[in-house]
Amino acid sequence: MKAISIRQPWAWAIIHAGKDVENRTWNTHYRGLLAIHAPAKRKSIDWWPRGVIRPEEEDCPLSAIIGVVELTDVVERMRSKWFGGPYGFVFVNPQPLPLPIHCKGGLGLWKLPPNVLRSIRRQLSLSTGK
Repeated sequence: MKAISIRQPWAWAIIHAGKDVENRTWNTHYRGLLAIHAPAKRKSIDWWPRGVIRPEEEDCPLSAIIGVVELTDVVERMRSKWFGGPYGFVFVNPQPLPLPIHCKGGLGLWKLPPNVLRSIRRQLSLSTGK
């Protein structure tokens, strides 16, 4: 499993508000599970889709893995209120973690430290009852 750092509140929106695409200027061939990391800096909200509830600041942890999604495709067009291009990483099956896992982020898609990966797997198996 790899990870991607996405500033809050956009990371929260992916896990909790149906944000099904992440806009990037670069492409990737990676497909599969992807941990969503919220870095230490927050992004100011200058635009938010109509009809989507905005999170409270305290609901948006920083410097932590907050959930997992499946990256299924990278597109250059998409009929989603969240798409802005030029590339859109298409996400399905968001799974929030019961407890955020503190860790440093990285650029691009990055490899999770083994202890963080174990913590993610443990939390996901507990939340699904497996």
